[in-house]
Amino acid sequence: MSFHAQSSALLRSWGAQLCRLQRRPWTSPLRSCLGGARPRPIVDMSYSRHFLDFHGSSIPTTMKKLVVTKLSSNFREAVSLRHDAPVPLPGDGDLLVRNRFVGINASDINYSAGRYDTSVKPPFDVGFEGIGEVVALGLSASARYTVGQPVAYMRPGAFAEYTILPAKEAIPVPSVKPEFLTLLVSGTTAYISLKELGELSDGKTVLVTAAAGGTGQFAVQLSKKAKCHVIGTCSSDEKSGFLKSIGCDHPINYKTENLAAVLKKDYPKGVDVVYESVGGQMFDLAVSSLATKGRLIIIGFISGYQTRTGLQPGHVEMLPAKLLRKSASIRGFFLNHYLSEYQTAMKHLIEMCENRELVCEVDLGDMSPEGKFAGLESVFRAIDYMYMGKNIGKIVVELPHSVNSKL
Repeated sequence: MSFHAQSSALLRSWGAQLCRLQRRPWTSPLRSCLGGARPRPIVDMSYSRHFLDFHGSSIPTTMKKLVVTKLSSNFREAVSLRHDAPVPLPGDGDLLVRNRFVGINASDINYSAGRYDTSVKPPFDVGFEGIGEVVALGLSASARYTVGQPVAYMRPGAFAEYTILPAKEAIPVPSVKPEFLTLLVSGTTAYISLKELGELSDGKTVLVTAAAGGTGQFAVQLSKKAKCHVIGTCSSDEKSGFLKSIGCDHPINYKTENLAAVLKKDYPKGVDVVYESVGGQMFDLAVSSLATKGRLIIIGFISGYQTRTGLQPGHVEMLPAKLLRKSASIRGFFLNHYLSEYQTAMKHLIEMCENRELVCEVDLGDMSPEGKFAGLESVFRAIDYMYMGKNIGKIVVELPHSVNSKL
């Protein structure tokens, strides 16, 4: 029997069960049970302990997920792993996604500290991005998506084995590969910020801080595609080698080189654009290194996130004078304020990734002391790994399942 025939038979079986339970005569499963005036989800768990996915495997009624139970910038202190969270039921316009990979972001601890929305109180879900397969969906959502389809998404609550996703927010991807996950937050942040704020052009000099990280890798490559000269800061010779491999003209290992001295010597006129995500002393140095009419784009300040306030002291009292003297500017970039550009950016980035025009480096923790990041339990380790500055590329956690996907 073909897949579609099996699916139809299974759907008729579900419809028949539902009608019997409702004590209604069996007519058409789509019309009397799933259609009509009140569209119903294609899969309804209200009458069954389990329901089936496209591999014929049992999707349990409960799952693991991470939940913020106490506001704190200490992720281990703020977040608990639940083992008995109910697997949610997709509504009419929703997808139920079985997560296969989830992304780690520096801002995960800002979220667990409640810094983005002070009105939200614990408990609440955490995690910004995931990629996986559609395993169930609502009737309206089935107009565009099918069970088994690979999708990615960016929305809170990704640190879970299953996530409900409004179909309108889903991003179709060619396959469930962690490389596509790197684009969701990190790739789009670099793409949109440089496009909208960077004013890049042939011959400009760009300084990327934390250049070997999840978003830095894309800032380096996109700046090179704009024919700029790119400087990248990093913290190891291994990272320096990686930066050279993706086209960085001048990697600087600040653990072994005096960054301020190198910039002053090699770039006496300053740099045209700084893509900055570190904060603290790095931010102060970046401001001092700006050229006349230079632009500094702040996409984060990771050095301060683990403090009580989320900030780190800087010499801001001199900032107005420094900017005025050079007619320089500082622009902040927060991805949520540029969502109108998001779909276009993702489409372009996916095409570049597929065509191998873009390196999407994934760090699954293979070189970490305890090995690969696998399972929600390892999210805590992965965040520690990020704040120790060990990663090259985007940190990604794999969520193995008992069912082996054929995709």
